[in-house]
Amino acid sequence: MLIEIRSSLDPELAALITAQQRELEAAGAEADRMFEPGDDVAYLVGVVNGRAVACGAWQETGPGAAELRRLYVRPAFRGRGLARQMIVAIEEEALAADRPLLRLELGARLSAAIALYQSSGYRQVPSTGPHRVRFEKRLPALVQ
Repeated sequence: MLIEIRSSLDPELAALITAQQRELEAAGAEADRMFEPGDDVAYLVGVVNGRAVACGAWQETGPGAAELRRLYVRPAFRGRGLARQMIVAIEEEALAADRPLLRLELGARLSAAIALYQSSGYRQVPSTGPHRVRFEKRLPALVQ
């Protein structure tokens, strides 16, 4: 999979985010708030055979910290390790921007996503509500 940085206005990214939001709503999970163009969000898109099939984003949240957002892989492409590749790419981008602490929050019903983040080294921390799960991960420093 080729991972590219894309603009928030990219139509393929918009299609992925729309598909993600529909899937979240169908699962009874709270849909993510939409980012507005110009938000300080870095979007990445995973491309397989010229087709955008995965996305993810990170956003600065304070000194040394960022939030991982919008991780999504089209259903037909799941089970191939693409989500894990997206997580690694997002972590690398955040770390290169001096954001070694990554956080994320998701619906408690999203058991596959929860398992993915746990197996990727994210640890659960207290959440903001009974139907939410929050994780964080401190990334090792880059060796210069």
